Formats: sequence, C-alpha cells, structure tokens
Amino acid sequence: MNGLVVEGLRAGYGAVNVLHDVSITVGEGEFVALLGMNGNGKSTLLNAIMGFVKPSAGSIRLFWDGQSVPLAGQAPHRIVDLGIGYVPEGRRLVPNLTVEENLKLAARGRAKNDFAENLDFCFETFQILKERRRQLAGTMSGGQQQQLAIARALMTSPRIMVIDEPSVGLAPIVVDQMIATIKELQTKRRMTILMAEQSFFQAVEVASRAYVLAHGSIVHAIEHGLDAEAMETIRNAMMGVE
Repeated sequence: MNGLVVEGLRAGYGAVNVLHDVSITVGEGEFVALLGMNGNGKSTLLNAIMGFVKPSAGSIRLFWDGQSVPLAGQAPHRIVDLGIGYVPEGRRLVPNLTVEENLKLAARGRAKNDFAENLDFCFETFQILKERRRQLAGTMSGGQQQQLAIARALMTSPRIMVIDEPSVGLAPIVVDQMIATIKELQTKRRMTILMAEQSFFQAVEVASRAYVLAHGSIVHAIEHGLDAEAMETIRNAMMGVE
C-alpha cells in the first residue's frame, strides 16, 4: 500500500509530551481529516510528520513504490523532497516577494525538473495567482494568501499533501471555496491529503475518513465513511461528550 503510516507516536516540546501513542494511516488517493479543538495536538502531529518536532517514541513511515522510508529524524527539506507537501497554519509566505517568486522558491530537489508544468498547474488551479503573479504576497487578501500557500506546496511535486488548518482567519464563504478546491485536488489529481481542521462541518463534507484527536490521543477513528451516525460521534468526541 502506498501512503503514510504513523504508529505509536509520542512527541512534544521539551519536557512536555503532547502526543500519546498516536496511530493513523493515510492511503494513496485518500482525503483524511484530522479533527479536534485547538490545543489538542493536531499541529504537533503534523509538525512531527514534517520533521519540525522530533518524536520520543513510535514511528512515521512513507510507503511508496515498494519502498518504506522512515521520516522521524529526517530534516524537513528532505521530507519535502521525498514527496510530502506542506501547507502550514498561518501560511508563512515570504511577504516581500511576489507570488511567482514565492512559487519559485518552493521548486527544489526532484521538483526542479517539473517547474514549468507545476507552475502552469498552479496558475490553472488558482487563476487569481496567475493574474497577480507580480504582486507582493504580503499585500494579498487572506484567501489569496491561502491559495498561494497551497500552490507553493504543489510546486514541490507532492505525493501527499499535509495541510494544517486552512480555515484559520478566513471568512466562511472563502473557507467553503478553499475546502472545495482542496477536495478537487484529491478527486481530479488523485492527490493524497491529510488535513487538520477544527471546523467540523467543512471537513466532514469532503473527507473520506476522519480521526478525532483529543488531549493528544486519537479518541475516534471513523474508517468506513462519514454518515450521519459517524458525524454525530465525531461531534460528541470534539465537544468531550461521552
């Protein structure tokens, strides 16, 4: 199976352990939502996957084309080169560079050979970025900056997209558009997506599976479709209702 597998992960910051024996799988072509309220470990898990947080126990492995590659302990740029694109919470663009310059910065490693093709795809997916390719990133609206952050990850030729809280700071109508675009990437490009999100309603509309993270542990794993019963289970878990 191609995909990402996290098993028994423990991780945190200094002496503070945030994640407790977390295990999740994300198979090729899936859209998996990681749900939970703020402060429950979603970003820590994604940061551990991307190499920004070093696990104290457990494993993170990328399975692709018959190979199994351990990610724990790898540098973030190496993890990106292995095919995991990252859209961080808060976007983290270079504000005094243009749209196109931000996209060029992302094209490194194995993605360099696909630069022109990836740039065309980004501009096809996000027409506003093509129109404003010479505009400084810091002068764009929040929604446009989020599009640029997603496009920047696409410039790395990802096999898997890891997206952290794409709804943060955006108006509801913009959130709907953003989530729909991410879903389109999964369906039309068969892209594999792991998205952390606290906005329950948007996430369950597009994800095929979901994990609920509370107090650093997976408290529910919805593995067989998000029907009405599953959504009620997720809602109760996020609100701490037994």
